[in-house]
Amino acid sequence: MLLFKERRRFIRHPICYPLEFKHISRKISEKTKTVNLSEGGLLFLSKHHLTPGEVIMIKLPIQDKIFKVKAKVMHVSRDEDAKLFNIGVSFYRYADAFKVKLIEQIYLIDEYRILRSVQLGRDISLKDASEEWIKRYSKRFARLYW
Repeated sequence: MLLFKERRRFIRHPICYPLEFKHISRKISEKTKTVNLSEGGLLFLSKHHLTPGEVIMIKLPIQDKIFKVKAKVMHVSRDEDAKLFNIGVSFYRYADAFKVKLIEQIYLIDEYRILRSVQLGRDISLKDASEEWIKRYSKRFARLYW
């Protein structure tokens, strides 16, 4: 029996949120979505084939802001069903990984806000949802990453 040796250093968390990447020297730009995220990088789908080792700029929109992070392409595989490429990238700097963790937290809080609004039958503010989410989940969220 063959055993697969896991090379990943970080746990992957499935999460789908918008991103745009740009490869300046090849003049490639595409809007797409994430597939999963970890402390060290993320996976997204693309129409374009990228080469491992290439450096790209990723833009992640959150509310009225755009966060930019630099990333290095680590692996590429073809998703035959979707006719797209799975692009796995590693964050270039620790600060970039931290930015993405904060963005993920904001997305999760907004999803929680929507859920609680439905449960309560009234809209709740992002501020109220944030306070409630932090009380309930911040320790567990921190353990997932740090």
